[in-house]
Amino acid sequence: MPPTTKEDELSSVEPESVSERMNQADIAYSRLKKLILDGTLPAGAQMLEQEAAERLDMSRTPVREAMVRLRQDGMVEIRPRHGMRVLPVSARDMADIYEVLTALEGTAAEAVARRGLSARPLNALRGAVTDMGKALEAGDLAAWAEADERFHSQLVQMSGNTRLIQMVGQLWDQAHRARMLTLKLRPTPTNSVAEHAALVDAIASGDPAAARQIHEDHRRRAGTMLVELLERLGLSQL
Repeated sequence: MPPTTKEDELSSVEPESVSERMNQADIAYSRLKKLILDGTLPAGAQMLEQEAAERLDMSRTPVREAMVRLRQDGMVEIRPRHGMRVLPVSARDMADIYEVLTALEGTAAEAVARRGLSARPLNALRGAVTDMGKALEAGDLAAWAEADERFHSQLVQMSGNTRLIQMVGQLWDQAHRARMLTLKLRPTPTNSVAEHAALVDAIASGDPAAARQIHEDHRRRAGTMLVELLERLGLSQL
């Protein structure tokens, strides 16, 4: 057997070290994004690489990679020697986001209805609708929002369109802060349960055109309401 060379030694450890670094970057990305989405890092907040690394108890390399991913998501900007700054979401941003969401999720609803769903995924959608109704009856808007997001996430995932799933995910992250900060300022979403139930019925009956129309109408109403609320409250950005 030939002797082990230095190159062999390096190649034997490289995959593990790269994999470990990637896992750390994923963790850093997930944790920094959560700080932004839950409002711990509000719009305008700045964080240096070293500060983030100390907060997350990890090295600067995965933190740097996480910040680049957050910039690609449109959630932060990166400034030399200043780390990242959390970008605001304006009423105009929300109008643009909902316009694109309406088109993308309408496409997803149409695709799901055309392909059809078995009993299990249909029951998952119906379960989310049921949970939305229970949350409204209990006056628990946070639980309603969680069930609503679960419904939309499941629907988009069921489309099977990887690129669509990724794009919708980025838009949802950008819209999340505005949705949650205005949750208790919006009118009670009394029609949401019926609208979601109607969408599930259209999917179950295999009617792609109806599924798309129902979902697009729902999204347009929601987007218009949110943007009008932001403008009425004078919230130029969040």
